Amino acid sequence: MATRMKEKSEKRANGADKRPRATAKYIRISPYKVRIVLDVIRGLSYIEAAAVLKNTNKSAAPVVLKVLESAAANAEYKNISKSDLFVAEAFADQGPTLKRIMPRAKGRAYRILKRTSHITVIMDSAANK
Repeated sequence: MATRMKEKSEKRANGADKRPRATAKYIRISPYKVRIVLDVIRGLSYIEAAAVLKNTNKSAAPVVLKVLESAAANAEYKNISKSDLFVAEAFADQGPTLKRIMPRAKGRAYRILKRTSHITVIMDSAANK
């Protein structure tokens, strides 16, 4: 059962993505709304992306800004300067959907889907570009 465990873990570690990243899970905003904001910042430098998010009037902008700052902090932990960073990848996957009921006339009920998002931002150094 435990044969080659060390070899497998070394292989997995060597093939892993080493770029700094941050993820926010179970955010109560629809992924459609989050993707609009992520499309704006994808490919920008960290400083430009943060400035754009601070001045964007969308409900997802503060959450994406928090994830962006977390990814930049993770990059600083790996000794990469914030001025060298840019947003390499940014995506929002759908999380679990909360299903609620809205009462309607004549005893009927309509279903309301409250969607959640998993937001991921992956940074990279401009030297690796």
